[in-house]
Amino acid sequence: MAEHPVLMFDSGIGGLTVLREARVLMPGRRFVYVADDAAFPYGRWDEPALKARILDLFGTLLDRYDPEISVIPCNTASTLVIDALREVFPGRLFVGTVPAIKPAAERTRSGLVSVLATPGTVKRQYTRDLIAQWASKCHVRLVGSDKLAGLAEVYMREGFVDEEVIRSEIAPCFIEQEGRRTDIVVLACTHYPFLVNRMRKTAPWPVDWLDPAEAIARRALSLLDTDGFDDFEPRNGGDIAIFTSGKADFATRRLMQGFGLGLA
Repeated sequence: MAEHPVLMFDSGIGGLTVLREARVLMPGRRFVYVADDAAFPYGRWDEPALKARILDLFGTLLDRYDPEISVIPCNTASTLVIDALREVFPGRLFVGTVPAIKPAAERTRSGLVSVLATPGTVKRQYTRDLIAQWASKCHVRLVGSDKLAGLAEVYMREGFVDEEVIRSEIAPCFIEQEGRRTDIVVLACTHYPFLVNRMRKTAPWPVDWLDPAEAIARRALSLLDTDGFDDFEPRNGGDIAIFTSGKADFATRRLMQGFGLGLA
């Protein structure tokens, strides 16, 4: 069993989509899942304050759990602070997340791609640099939603979501131009895959919804020493979840148990 866990850090429960994939790829490892719910949603924070908060949290988390690698599924956090984390904590391994603009540009047939993200990710220069680097020949529409992440949190805890709100939030992703239609929507927030079935249902026409969860997990695995792990059976128990608010209601506790996480 790994002495040092894999740490996953997200603004809320969105990173569970990546944890799910990571467990398949790394069944012998222990996981520590950190939800910074005290600061949720990240998209509404000023960048300097959010950056300082995340760096401060990681100072505590790295000392306490000494992870083998830290994975940051949250697009908003990654595009803001991943470089600073590597500078402040040299020698530590970090895997960040960026909008899947490159694979979207490679797969689109119509040349019309939308990136569905939080307002924080949409306004970041990092995102525009990715478009310039990988999708200069495509028409890429950035769509910022300040509601979908919260809707996903409620949906995963309570099992209900207002489909009309989903329809309204995703509507700007769908454009028609000179006989062509949007054919790919990049899900640039880890919360959004939890709602993708409702998105498909309420979308005006079918598109490919790009979920980067598996790619993030594979990237993390590629950086780890796998010697001694090839034959490991899946573990039972030992993985924990931490909520920075220190509060977890019954629905949250039940959700964490469903993902095999005990509350620290």
